[in-house]
Amino acid sequence: MEEAAPLVAIPDAPVPEGADAAWIRGYAGAPLRAALFTPTTRPRGSIVLSGGRTEVIEKYFEVIEDFLERGFVVLAHDWRGQGLSHRTLPDPLKGHADGARSFLEDFRILLGAYQERLPRPWVAVAHSMGGCLTLLAMARGEDRFSGAILSAPMLGVQTGGRSLATAKMLVGVSKLFGRGRHYILKDPGKPFGEPFESNVLTHDPRRYARAIAQLEAEPRLALGNPTWDWLDFALKATAELARPERLARVTVPVIIVSAEDDRLVDNAAQQAAARHLPQGRFINVPGAYHEILMESDDMRNIFMRAFDALTGRIAPKPAEPPAATAPAPAPAAAPAPVPTPPPMFGSEPAPAAVAANAPSPAARKPAARKPAAKKPAAKAASAKAPAARKAATKPAAAKKPAASKKPAAKKPAAAKAATAKKAPAAKKAPAAKKPAAAKKAPARKGRAK
Repeated sequence: MEEAAPLVAIPDAPVPEGADAAWIRGYAGAPLRAALFTPTTRPRGSIVLSGGRTEVIEKYFEVIEDFLERGFVVLAHDWRGQGLSHRTLPDPLKGHADGARSFLEDFRILLGAYQERLPRPWVAVAHSMGGCLTLLAMARGEDRFSGAILSAPMLGVQTGGRSLATAKMLVGVSKLFGRGRHYILKDPGKPFGEPFESNVLTHDPRRYARAIAQLEAEPRLALGNPTWDWLDFALKATAELARPERLARVTVPVIIVSAEDDRLVDNAAQQAAARHLPQGRFINVPGAYHEILMESDDMRNIFMRAFDALTGRIAPKPAEPPAATAPAPAPAAAPAPVPTPPPMFGSEPAPAAVAANAPSPAARKPAARKPAAKKPAAKAASAKAPAARKAATKPAAAKKPAASKKPAAKKPAAAKAATAKKAPAAKKAPAAKKPAAAKKAPARKGRAK
């Protein structure tokens, strides 16, 4: 990497925070522009973002913000021949290519230059021509990616109603007569955009106008129609990716997101590639034009949900483990069991025993109103909370002095309480189950089990 490179900002597309743009030397020393974007939180991985033909780093500022918010480092770049990267021909508006080799060597150099600053895992996100080149690099051995998601990848090109055989013949004839660097059919296109109503890229007027405004702010970002040499490259690259044995080498997950109403690339070729990839998946975006990531929100969000599903598998959020360990001190800080204090007022149970055993107050209430119901109440307390019986046996000795006072109103209850809580009954727990009341109430006996 060399000196800093510029990034173009407009009011509707400011440069994301944490941007670091630089020049790198690509294949044969060609100067290429790249930019690294770093999130404010701990990174969960890295995205290598590769645009399509004519596209530039600035066009993806909104997408880059989405990835930064999800905790990813983002590396974006301009392919040679477009953006502010090296242009091969004297006419910089011609979309030209000298085969796939220079593109793939540039990509390899780019990854090597930034690999120390890209936390793993790496996820490739690429559109159209960028999707073709990224998948071609992976098919030829690039194995540093843990997964890829491709937006309307150029895996086959639409040839304007002509057959593929006719397109190949026209390319061959043009190159034979030295017209490889000429515009296809002498049509330069409209480098600075055409009216929104006739565009075939997006249904979103705001995003379309934003891209045009970026070209107006920096005309050097513009690019016109392709040359015959570019079409020759495209036909040969897509033919290689149509071979199942090539795609079989790409063993990581690859999601192909297809625009249903695409008029530039071949959706059937995308479906075939998804079938041939070992972990390929095909997702159709109904009604979408070619630029899915620049489409209206309902269509664009289909891509983002697929992105979240993929990265959720291979690059989970690092914030999850700390959140799970934070409550760990709570059990240690829980109060230790408070020992049951001795009875303070005659035969009344201690307040701690009442608080620890919810059924006890219910058991005491019938005993106070009606002596005859005291035995079933004691039975219910023993069935629901065995620990309550132990707390209840401690006041048993204290009830003898209460009986010695012989209050007139509570004499029968005191006598029965003393009979029910003699020392033998307290020492032998099974003896408490023998009274006839237990036999007459099988429902309570079953509940005790």
